[in-house]
Amino acid sequence: MITEKRFAVINGIDSIHSIIRIMVMLCVMFATPFSTPLRAQHAGEVVKEASIRKKGENHFFYVTPIPDSIFSMMKGKSYKHYCTTPRSELRYLRCLHTDKDGRSIVGEMVVNKAIANDVLDILYKLYRAKYPIERMRLIDYWNADDERAMRANNSSCFNFRFISHTHTVSKHGRGMAVDINTLYNPYYKRLKNGKTVTEPATARPYLDRSKKHAYMIQRGDLCYRLFKEKGFRWGGDWKHSKDYQHFEK
Repeated sequence: MITEKRFAVINGIDSIHSIIRIMVMLCVMFATPFSTPLRAQHAGEVVKEASIRKKGENHFFYVTPIPDSIFSMMKGKSYKHYCTTPRSELRYLRCLHTDKDGRSIVGEMVVNKAIANDVLDILYKLYRAKYPIERMRLIDYWNADDERAMRANNSSCFNFRFISHTHTVSKHGRGMAVDINTLYNPYYKRLKNGKTVTEPATARPYLDRSKKHAYMIQRGDLCYRLFKEKGFRWGGDWKHSKDYQHFEK
């Protein structure tokens, strides 16, 4: 038989337990926004400045051999079955880039190992200067279709292919050329039959280089200078065609 005194003690203990449970719940509710661990960032994802400060910028900038998961996605797309460039000569690059609205975005690129560190350094300096680059995903997300990727204003490097309208393997086929902000910096050529080629086809309005745009590369701007300092040649300097997006070694 429970006495009145013992009942009061038990009731008091239950009350204490209830209070403790409420306090724990309140702590969880208010602590969660501050204690939730930062999740892994994916290419194309916008990163908050708080995350960058906590992890440090160097966390987002690195070069590594191509991971199996990435190579599996590339096979049959950018890395075609007749590709002559060994996987061992290529590297997977991660970085941050800033769009014209000032958002920090995780970027990725596959490049030749011979230029990997140079490209990483260039992209880091462009990011620090907030030079606008809209999109930087592997071209495999567009099934290695250059036209589609360029229309999306994607910046990329490796894609085994031939130079447009020739049978010569492109510098991109070796991962030795980088294209930046491709929609606003198109490729243009006048063919021998008098016809003209613009790639992407939707970029004709941007052939007029006097019309400035945030994503337009200009001779002497930071992007131009950084690539030139590393020994890259700019397609905008070519005489018989223009490839304003293109930097190669």
